[in-house]
Amino acid sequence: MSKSLRLSEKWFNYGLWLVALVFASFLIGLGSTVVGDLPRVEQHLQREDFIDKAAAAPLRGAISAAQSSEKDASDALDQAELKLNAAAQAYASERDSFDNWTSTRAATSQPAQDGALIARTRTLDTLKRAESAAQRDVEVQRQRSLDAQQAQGRARDQLSRLEAAADVKLEDANNRIELRVFLYRLALTLPLLVVAGWLFVRQRKSQYWPFVWGFILFALFAFFVELVPYLPSYGGYVRYIVGIIITVAIGRYVIIALGRYLAAQRLAEAQPETIRRNELSYDVALARLAKNVCPGCERPVDLKAGDLDFCPHCGIGLFDHCTACSKRKSSFAQFCHACGVAAKAS
Repeated sequence: MSKSLRLSEKWFNYGLWLVALVFASFLIGLGSTVVGDLPRVEQHLQREDFIDKAAAAPLRGAISAAQSSEKDASDALDQAELKLNAAAQAYASERDSFDNWTSTRAATSQPAQDGALIARTRTLDTLKRAESAAQRDVEVQRQRSLDAQQAQGRARDQLSRLEAAADVKLEDANNRIELRVFLYRLALTLPLLVVAGWLFVRQRKSQYWPFVWGFILFALFAFFVELVPYLPSYGGYVRYIVGIIITVAIGRYVIIALGRYLAAQRLAEAQPETIRRNELSYDVALARLAKNVCPGCERPVDLKAGDLDFCPHCGIGLFDHCTACSKRKSSFAQFCHACGVAAKAS
C-alpha cells in the first residue's frame, strides 16, 4: 500500500509509527514498574516461619552445647597428648640410661651399687606411672570429644527432620504466594488484552491509530513478557493447558475470520461490477494491483499480459481505454497516463 501513498504521506506515517512506538515504550515502562512492585504485596516467608520452634530451640541449644564441649575436649586432648609425648620421651630416655647403667654394672659386678639400682628402678616406675596417667587422660579427652560429636550428630539429625518438614510447608506457601501474584498480574494484564483486542477490531484504522497501536503493543508486551513467563508450573500442566487454550482461542478466531472473509468475498463477487468497484477504495485497489492480485477477489492475475482486461476469476474490469486518446490504461486510474484526462470525464 505504501506505493500508492504520496511522499509526504509516507513520512507522516513513519512519524506516526514512531509516536506509536514511543507511546508504547512509556506504557511498557509504567506497566513494568507496577507489575514489578506486585510481589511486595505478599510477605516474604522463610523456613523459620514454619519450623516447630518449641522442638527446634532445645535441639539448637544441644548442638551449641555439644560444639562447645567438643571444642573444650579437643583443646584438652591436644594438651593431654603433649603431656603424654613428654612423659613417653622422659621414660624412654631414662630407660635407655638405665639399660646402659645396668650393662656397666653387670660388667664391673660392684655390689655397692645395689642402692643406686633400686633408686633408678623406682625412678623408672614413677616415669612409667606418669606416662600411663597421661595416656588415661588422653583417652578420657578422646571419649569426651566422641561423646560431644555423637550428641551433636543426634541433635542435627532431629533438627534436619524438623527443617525438612518446615521446607515442605515453606514450598507450599511460596507456591500459593506465586499463584496469588500471578493472579494479580492476570487481573492487570487480562483487561489490557481485552481492550487491545477491541481496539484492534474496531479502532486500528481510526484517526488516532498511533495511540491504538501503541496500546496494542503495550498489551502484547504485558501479556507475553510480564505474565506468560510467570505462569505457575505445577509440573508443566498449567503452561501446557494455558498454551492449548490460547492456541485454540486464536485458531478459532482465525477460522471464523477466514469464514467471514470468504463469505463476504463470495457475496461481493455475486454483485454487479459497478457495485464492487464503488466499494473499493482507490488506495486499496492500487495496493492490490502493486502485488499483482485482482483488486476485487485478491487472486493472482498476470497484469503484464497485453490482452488481459478483466479478471478471469471474478470478472471485474482491470484495464480499459481512454475515450479521449484511446490508450489502454488501468480501469482504477483516476486520470489517463497518456493525455491526463480524468477517468470519470472520459
